[in-house]
Amino acid sequence: MEAWKKAVVAGSIGAATVLFLKSRYAAGVLATGVGLAVLASEYPEKFDRVRRSLPDYFDRGMKVMEMAERAGRRIASQSSLDWGEFGV
Repeated sequence: MEAWKKAVVAGSIGAATVLFLKSRYAAGVLATGVGLAVLASEYPEKFDRVRRSLPDYFDRGMKVMEMAERAGRRIASQSSLDWGEFGV
């Protein structure tokens, strides 16, 4: 990777970190996107592989969330809590 690309990636990561810490989330996401775009231009085959595998990661994440929800409901029913207390 060329030196200027490394500098852009490092700078965008640093800027995004500072922006997220200052609660400027939209600007942080934009700075992160710039760094990711530079990385994607340098390594397109790796990003294509990640892009193709994203649906699998989302499916797995949804399954984990569903299991956590069921466990929470069981715990609440065992302790006779009302889900309305939690805003659910």
